[in-house]
Amino acid sequence: MTVAPPSRDRATAALDAAPRVGPLGRLARLTYRRRGTTVLAWLAVLALAAVLSGAFGGEFKADYSAPGSDSKAAQDLLEQRFPARAGDSVDVVVHADNGVESVRSDVTALLAKVAAVPHVESVDDPFTTAGSISPDGRTLLARARLDVVNPVDMPLEDGTRLLALATSASGDGLQVALGGQAVQQAEAPAIGSEIIGVSAAAIILLLTFGSVVAAGLPILVAVAGLAVSSLLTGLVITVVDAPDWSTSLATMMGIGIGIDYVLLMVTRFREWRAAGLDSEAATVATLDTAGRSVMVAGSTVVISMLGLFAMGLSFMRGAAVVTILSVLVVMAASVTLFPALLGYLGRYVERLRLPFARRQTARVAVGGHVEPSRAWLRWSRLIERQRVAAAAVGVVILLALAAPFLGVRFGFPDAGNNQADTSTRQAYDMLSTGFGPGANGPLLLTAELPGTGDSTTVDSLATVLTGTPGVAAVSPAVLNSAGDTAVFSVVPTTGPQSPRTEDLVHQLRDTVIPASTEGTGTTVHVGGVTATSIDSTHNISRRIPLLIGGVVILSMLLLLVSFRSVAVAVKAAAMNLLSVAAAYGVVALVLQGGWVGQLIGIDTETPLPAFVPVLMFAVLFGLSMDYEVFLVSRMREAWLRSGDNGRAIVEGLASTGRVITAAAAIMVAVFAAFVPSPDIVLKVIGVGMASAILIDATVVRMLLVPAVMHLLGRANWWMPARLGRLVPHLHVEGRPEVHLPGQRRPEVATATTVSAG
Repeated sequence: MTVAPPSRDRATAALDAAPRVGPLGRLARLTYRRRGTTVLAWLAVLALAAVLSGAFGGEFKADYSAPGSDSKAAQDLLEQRFPARAGDSVDVVVHADNGVESVRSDVTALLAKVAAVPHVESVDDPFTTAGSISPDGRTLLARARLDVVNPVDMPLEDGTRLLALATSASGDGLQVALGGQAVQQAEAPAIGSEIIGVSAAAIILLLTFGSVVAAGLPILVAVAGLAVSSLLTGLVITVVDAPDWSTSLATMMGIGIGIDYVLLMVTRFREWRAAGLDSEAATVATLDTAGRSVMVAGSTVVISMLGLFAMGLSFMRGAAVVTILSVLVVMAASVTLFPALLGYLGRYVERLRLPFARRQTARVAVGGHVEPSRAWLRWSRLIERQRVAAAAVGVVILLALAAPFLGVRFGFPDAGNNQADTSTRQAYDMLSTGFGPGANGPLLLTAELPGTGDSTTVDSLATVLTGTPGVAAVSPAVLNSAGDTAVFSVVPTTGPQSPRTEDLVHQLRDTVIPASTEGTGTTVHVGGVTATSIDSTHNISRRIPLLIGGVVILSMLLLLVSFRSVAVAVKAAAMNLLSVAAAYGVVALVLQGGWVGQLIGIDTETPLPAFVPVLMFAVLFGLSMDYEVFLVSRMREAWLRSGDNGRAIVEGLASTGRVITAAAAIMVAVFAAFVPSPDIVLKVIGVGMASAILIDATVVRMLLVPAVMHLLGRANWWMPARLGRLVPHLHVEGRPEVHLPGQRRPEVATATTVSAG
């Protein structure tokens, strides 16, 4: 009697019958089949992150001073010896047409109300404090000292109360305005940049796919990843100092790359469905091909952000960690949550179509991808025919856009660059008119005394400073309670952004102070916001080569391993540098404050914070590599299939042109949503990122890269034999041929109806 072997379950049989796939394909099959468990796991992670963040979440804080600088030493001494003066402050500026003495009672009553606002520790009496009334007697300055060191710790409602007091006190020839970062924070309206960015992305996805279901998948994955990373950020900042704007940067990146990555995979999923695969097989094939590109692209972004650690600045490290967390969570969602959602929605990916969306018949090409549209093929072949002209035009455009950066002025924007209708800008202008431009950026000098109460050297130094060219006024020195430290301010004759003010700072440090304190045992440091800005700019500028060199080298190595091509790695680095330089030029043009700047709310010549181009480089280099990976992976796929370089470039560009264009449009929309922000830094970052992505996806990826690759010919895919033996095979393009239906013959292409958005 013969006993039949036990039957295997259908899942095991299907697994054995399935093509051999890589780790991402196996993960896709697992999460597709265990889709309910996967979705519940993400919901559990979200809930756990919310609980932990609520219980243990930290607060944002950032130190913008340059480590080891003179201004940092001054700030440290203030915090140790003058804790009351180390906190943030609000400037109450009053202008009376008939003189401030005529409204003394009104001013006194106003300052009493200001002192009663929570977090206001003390308010100076301008009528008894030397130098608080302007020479013409019509403007006064009263400083309200807060009990918070970081302006973000000042509750918005308290800042709003201060603004309301200033508004109610103004009138009948009396004008009151408030200055300070806490006030600027209270004046900043909530613009809902995240909502604007997601809404714009939804519209672009609908136009691209023509289907609500297909358009909704990238948004679902991106929002899920962003929700988890936002909550986990609260835990990260308990151990890492990070600035409050780092969440905006992380949000930009999370939404942008999350949608872009899933957009790429939804496009590939639809192609595999058109090739005849069922929903599960198409999901596995998508992750085993496009999923690999996503992992490499995400890794380049992480590498770029890690370059910020080379700057040696705590706030840069914090911003990098928060952003990297967002990128990693989105990458995880792309390879786990996305295939799980396809388990529910994959078979309905063409449902809920827009009324105007057309269906077209496309031919499924060898390798399982849908042949590109005729328009993209015509463009690709035009670049092939006019390769020299295309390369020349691309380079000229990029260099022309980069040219304005040669005249950029580094520094930190201040209230003088705010909108004219803000209280902080009005306070700035009133101080400049009444006390001179230097009143908006006084230098704060701290002195360690050789003996208790011995201020002889400091008094002598103050006399010398009074007669120093470029100094408008010197305040009397104030001793701390222990009598071992003195503090006094020096008001320059020029504004905080003036090069002459920077020259004065260097003159004081290099000649005036050393000559007056030599041999006295007194140590004097020059600090304050203006000096800190000067030191920070110098510190960052000298470290930029470390960032650029580190990021470029690591990214080139990753591309070398991914595509096994020296030319691809070198070309990508060169193109990305040109793209970033062009974006820098656009930012510099906007900051000039002409008609271009006024389009986005910058109406004065504004300096560029040195850390902004650093952040832009780290982010943009990574994002530019994303599009490079998307484009070249399809070119390499065609090259391995045909061995024809020209055909590979034409097919690769035509196959990815629509995807890259849509992805770039989404990124541009997400970053542009931050342009309306009243914060100059966020506004500039938004302009720079949006313009860079637009330039990169059009001039660079669609014009310059294919033109140069046509010029290079077969050298595009050259790898030295000895190096080739050392470099592992990642197969970033995957093995699409193993996923084709078994009945398909490689030389046959089948006409299949697919949807076109």
